[in-house]
Amino acid sequence: MGLPSFVFESRRARVKASLPEGTVAIVAAHAEVTRSRDSDYPFRQSSDFWYLTGFLEPDAVLILRQDTPDCLVVRPNDPEAEVWTGRRLGPERVHSRLGIPEAYPLTELDTVLDKALSTAVRVDYPFDCIRSTRLVEAAFQRVRGQKRKQQLLSHRADLSVILHAHRQLKSPEEIDLMRRAGEISAKGHVAAMQQVQPGMTEDQLASIVEHTFRMEGSPSLAYQTIVGGGDNACILHYIDRTDRLRSGDLVLIDAGCEWHGYAGDITRTFPINGQFTGAQRALYDVVLAAQSAALADVRPGLSIRAYHETAVRVLTQGLLDLKILKGSLVEALDTKAYLPYYMHGTGHLLGLDVHDVGVYEQQGEPITLQPGMVVTVEPGLYLSKTSQAPARYRGIGIRIEDDVVVTETGHEVLTDAVPKDPEAIESLMRDHR
Repeated sequence: MGLPSFVFESRRARVKASLPEGTVAIVAAHAEVTRSRDSDYPFRQSSDFWYLTGFLEPDAVLILRQDTPDCLVVRPNDPEAEVWTGRRLGPERVHSRLGIPEAYPLTELDTVLDKALSTAVRVDYPFDCIRSTRLVEAAFQRVRGQKRKQQLLSHRADLSVILHAHRQLKSPEEIDLMRRAGEISAKGHVAAMQQVQPGMTEDQLASIVEHTFRMEGSPSLAYQTIVGGGDNACILHYIDRTDRLRSGDLVLIDAGCEWHGYAGDITRTFPINGQFTGAQRALYDVVLAAQSAALADVRPGLSIRAYHETAVRVLTQGLLDLKILKGSLVEALDTKAYLPYYMHGTGHLLGLDVHDVGVYEQQGEPITLQPGMVVTVEPGLYLSKTSQAPARYRGIGIRIEDDVVVTETGHEVLTDAVPKDPEAIESLMRDHR
């Protein structure tokens, strides 16, 4: 089940309470996007709009103000169009289905916006939303009187600042949905470990993951599935997926499903033939140790930067121990000698977007983790065939990633249903061959 309407009502109430008196907030839904000729891309609702409404149809507009009922403008019912493109809610059912008191058809959008702006002191909308921006700018052009128009133009604010601060902290209901997204995502990765065969293409392995998501009820991916065999695992966002998987190589899978809008995000790396080589196991153990150490630093009062620095220290020491880097740990960290082999951060915020909204720093200092934040923890090592690493390590890319919610006393890993211990991986793969 998704979230009940009172959850969205309480979110709107919190946002309105954060607005200065006399402010009108406007948030637009996404529009459908043409893929080619009369074919559209699968529709995915704006995360900000969904967060406030739970409404999944395109083109709608939400209008909020402290002293007036919430208002939603939606596509009108159109029996002829609905035969071709599906049923519409229509303004008549907005209150009963969504709990939003006022609703109007899109044919009245200009009138509704003009009325809302006629007494507005300030207008807030998400500056990064193209459709919201265009609607507001068009409404400003209809304002009569240059002085009044200039007042509105000079009293605009980015609603994202308020809205994304709310989105950064997840409620228990949201965490339940993210827990389910993690469970489904984990099942996809387990299925890939069980069914991988040398000779299949990377895309065929991706289809096993994605089929599992669908069969578990997830309607869509959180992002395009990454499956990289061998040296392709050293390309961080590898999406080509045309190569065949070779016995003796590792394969890296970075994949997650969506569950009621919330993203799962898991990465696992495992041997295509079910058995790590000595070099693969040595590097894998370093990455796993780095993730374990970083996870210990996911707790209230610390920061994403803190657990990143922990992971970097462990990875760098591991590279030194394997003679891939030379010198002392202090020197290697000071010169960032690890960068050719580890070039990304160790985590990011997670939620309705896979790289979710929220601030990482304030006034140049990292924010501290708080209960309700959800982050990823994803150290890796990437020793491509063109790297300066010893020959036995070249062509190996490894990343291990889990989704983690910060709790009052520490953290909870939402995605631990898929194994990452190398012996557990080998056992799972051996039992299903």
